Amino acid sequence: MNRTQKQKVELLCQQRGVRLTPQRLTVLELIVTHQGAISAYDLLEQLKQIEPQAKPPTIYRALDFLVTQGFVHKVESINSYISCCVIGEHAHFSQLFICRTCDDVVEFHDNDITKQLTKHAEQIGFSVENHIVETHGTCKTCLSNNKKN
Repeated sequence: MNRTQKQKVELLCQQRGVRLTPQRLTVLELIVTHQGAISAYDLLEQLKQIEPQAKPPTIYRALDFLVTQGFVHKVESINSYISCCVIGEHAHFSQLFICRTCDDVVEFHDNDITKQLTKHAEQIGFSVENHIVETHGTCKTCLSNNKKN
């Protein structure tokens, strides 16, 4: 996590009147520096290297905070977490492309998809609070590796 990202997170927490504890910041840094999605269990194991007394509730409380603040996304289908590519945006809609081979997750924002989903929701009288579209497949790197084999 670079200095600019850290400052942005700290400023947003200050503006929102929420407490960014050192532990929450550490969990965020672990997610940001991890390649691809990471499970809560793997985060806990990494956190234990820094804070040996860390327990599952520690990690889940930190993750709840980070998701609520818009700093990370939960990838529901693979029960893992990724850092948000636009850290701190409370209400934005994302499309996630998830590689079944390497578990890499790429976040994308397509306003046309968002508009269409919102339009369909309005047609059926549904109020959208949040949505993350998850699409599974194979990333370019894994496709390339498969062709070589």
